[in-house]
Amino acid sequence: MSEVRAIFITGGASGIGRAVGRLFASRGWRVGLADVNAALLADTAAQLPRGMIEHYVMDVRDRDAWRACLDDFTGKSGGRLDVLFNNAGIGTGGPLADASFEDIDRTVAINFTGVLNGARIGHAYLAKTPGSVLLNTSSASGIYGSSGLATYSATKFAVRGLSEALDGEWYREGIKVRCLLPSFIETPLLDGVAGGSNRTNRESVTGAGLELTPVDAVAEAAWRAVHGDKVHTYVGKTAERLRFAARWLPGQLRKQMRRSLR
Repeated sequence: MSEVRAIFITGGASGIGRAVGRLFASRGWRVGLADVNAALLADTAAQLPRGMIEHYVMDVRDRDAWRACLDDFTGKSGGRLDVLFNNAGIGTGGPLADASFEDIDRTVAINFTGVLNGARIGHAYLAKTPGSVLLNTSSASGIYGSSGLATYSATKFAVRGLSEALDGEWYREGIKVRCLLPSFIETPLLDGVAGGSNRTNRESVTGAGLELTPVDAVAEAAWRAVHGDKVHTYVGKTAERLRFAARWLPGQLRKQMRRSLR
């Protein structure tokens, strides 16, 4: 088995995925980037060190694509998969009562079923690499339900729960499971609108008084999560504030969420 460590990243063409790929590559890791956006993916890959990057056009909902991409990547990494970073996700904002079923289904399929696919299919590859890690991206919205982001928030709660469950299930196999809970990030995901709302995801977030966090801070947190002992890694002031409020001030937090939709 090759001694060069390897990480496979979904949603790798932009945002958190791109930042994590750039950081790990700069520290000598082989990086596999997967995304549905072929043009952006190629552009991102071109910015990283040659010879250490593989990129794959892949939809996390496609289980056959998962197997094909992981087969190819581990074939080129000498059999290694030290980290599988389940990061791909989309944002949908607006009142749930106005959301289309198409938007609801797509959000759940990408944000949660896609993560389940990665975990279920990726397990066999992770099990072959001693000390491997499954890293999942949840969100500050997975700490306390975010009004105006109901479906998105629910999927991020689900990712957090899956991470906790698998950390127990896979412990004896030597596979660690870690979960990132970043504050809301300054990425194009926040510019989308769904469900017939006239509010962008960005407006839903800032309307609730939630700050945005630099993407490079999340990349550094991902590095710490992979090398640390904690299941959950909270990133940014919003995540820490929500974590505290959800535990100690739930009544006040509930009132704030209600006010955010006015």
